[in-house]
Amino acid sequence: MKRIAILFLAAGLLLGTSSTACAIDFKLEGEWLMGFGAGQTNLVNKVRKGDEKRHADTDDVFTAAQRLLLKLEAVASENLSGTVYFEIGDTIWGQSESGGALGADSTSIIKLKNAYLDWDVPGTDLKFRIGIQPVTMPNQAGGSAVFDTDAAGIISAYQFNDNVGLTALWVRPFNDNYAGYADGVKPDYYRANFLDNMDLFALLLPLKFDGFEATPWVMYGMRGKNTAKFDDYQTGDLGDGLPVYTFGPYPSTIRTVDNNDHQLIGNTKNVYGNMFWAGLPFAVTALDPLNIEVDVNYGYVEGMGHYDAEKSFDGVTKRSNTQRQGWLAKALIEYKMDWGVPGIFCWYASGDDGNPRNGSERMPSVAPFGNFTSFIGDGNMGWAPSVNYLDYNTGYAGTWGIGARVKDISFAEDLKHTIIVTYWGGTNSPAMIKYMDSSTAWNESRFMENYMTTNDGLLEINLVNAWHIYENLEMNLEFGYVVNFMDNNTWKKAGNRDTSFEKLDIWKTQVVFAYSF
Repeated sequence: MKRIAILFLAAGLLLGTSSTACAIDFKLEGEWLMGFGAGQTNLVNKVRKGDEKRHADTDDVFTAAQRLLLKLEAVASENLSGTVYFEIGDTIWGQSESGGALGADSTSIIKLKNAYLDWDVPGTDLKFRIGIQPVTMPNQAGGSAVFDTDAAGIISAYQFNDNVGLTALWVRPFNDNYAGYADGVKPDYYRANFLDNMDLFALLLPLKFDGFEATPWVMYGMRGKNTAKFDDYQTGDLGDGLPVYTFGPYPSTIRTVDNNDHQLIGNTKNVYGNMFWAGLPFAVTALDPLNIEVDVNYGYVEGMGHYDAEKSFDGVTKRSNTQRQGWLAKALIEYKMDWGVPGIFCWYASGDDGNPRNGSERMPSVAPFGNFTSFIGDGNMGWAPSVNYLDYNTGYAGTWGIGARVKDISFAEDLKHTIIVTYWGGTNSPAMIKYMDSSTAWNESRFMENYMTTNDGLLEINLVNAWHIYENLEMNLEFGYVVNFMDNNTWKKAGNRDTSFEKLDIWKTQVVFAYSF
């Protein structure tokens, strides 16, 4: 609380001393979030290993949490401004680490979310934004399946006329995260913070006409040979070191073999690997009240070395490629009516062919945020305590789905409801299961990429209720349930032989109060 008071005091001093001297207008915005939720979010009930049987999920069923967002904008003119965005939380009630325990004091809950500068080139329509900022690749129908998060970079935009614009960006998601190698004997590329940067460059072409809009885009990336090595400098693990880090070529549960050189991924001659994405999102609005949205994406990540994938039970290994490439198409059709907006949506993404030797056929992503649904893929109040934030970063890779929804149903003033029913299926070959570990395949991978085979399925049901209590205060009440149709016989082919598990339906319920100013 002391640090929050200091933060407000500093903002007040800034407002009081600088606004007169420099003729700067300061704008303060923010949002308080208070959330209470209960849920069971593990698709596995109990795991048996040998004679031992234990629960797979040890998380609390009920959680209470809060978060405060503060945004301060210093506006010199319509051509120049600076913005800083603080996130205070997430504070779990009762948890000392996050500042929610008795005494309510912590040194770790104030975070810098955004800090950027907006300015226009004098006498032109060229605009720049420089700094840590929200970056989202253009998308329609279900959110971005490639990149949607805060990142450090530079974005420039030019509007040629009312119909055509052009945007260019450079983003650096990762750099100086590699711990290096401890013994000092290994070659130079084992040094800490060496060859571990990722840089992304993109061109976007916004097009807007009467009844139609589209933003075709392409993005090229380069990543150093040590970019994926976050967790363990000695093993140089197989990736997925951060929650949003999903361009790896394999499921996080794939069984790999140490080649006695402390490198699960073999050495590569490539200093940097190529990455590429392209997208074509468009919307047809000419048929209003009928709305049609379509989004098509392709992604490719160059292989950076090989690894040994171990086949279940027999100990046979297959030399495998770290390359990954794939595609995704998704669509939404909805019709606006007086009582609500009914619609249907669907998607299909390429999946693994079962042969890790040729890499992965799932579309890679860096920070996806799908939003068709509100549990597995979250499109509503993604911050929530009941599911430990696992309903985030859904890229749809290796899955297909079809769903129906009715949103903005209203029987009373200021109260709206949304109902969503969705079936998720998998496009990955069941043959890939024999390279996975059954003890972690479901309960640890969770929903980061929804790894499902063609024999698997999930039925997701969402009910979302939004009550605008006051102009600035909303109460969000949500229920979610997922019926588990994952195929036991398919997943029994995964190792280990002495491990088995019971599948389980999952659910969540949450209420979030959001006060915005």
